[in-house]
Amino acid sequence: MRKEKMYFMNCNLAGRMYHEADEVWNKLRVGTRLRLERDEDNRYDPKAVAVMYDNPETDETTLLGYIPSDKNFILSTFLDMGWKHIFECRICQINPDVHPEKQIQLVIKVKRSKE
Repeated sequence: MRKEKMYFMNCNLAGRMYHEADEVWNKLRVGTRLRLERDEDNRYDPKAVAVMYDNPETDETTLLGYIPSDKNFILSTFLDMGWKHIFECRICQINPDVHPEKQIQLVIKVKRSKE
């Protein structure tokens, strides 16, 4: 049986306390699907990959934070080359009792090509 998704990496959501995660905190759950978006204009990190929450109820998009800079090189390369649909990003752990940089853990998987 062919797998439709394969594990790629885990990481914490970086910069969570500097962005709008608090505004949608009550919507975030383990398993919530998030979207990765390249932030080429980021003045702090030229390879920045933003983590976005698309609210299905309001059609609003919220910047939650970023993939940590020590883990974003391969992701940013694929996103730059137009492969944004091969990744699936979900919340795999939420712990409100730790430092904000460690509160949300992400799992990123690679999806099988439809071709």
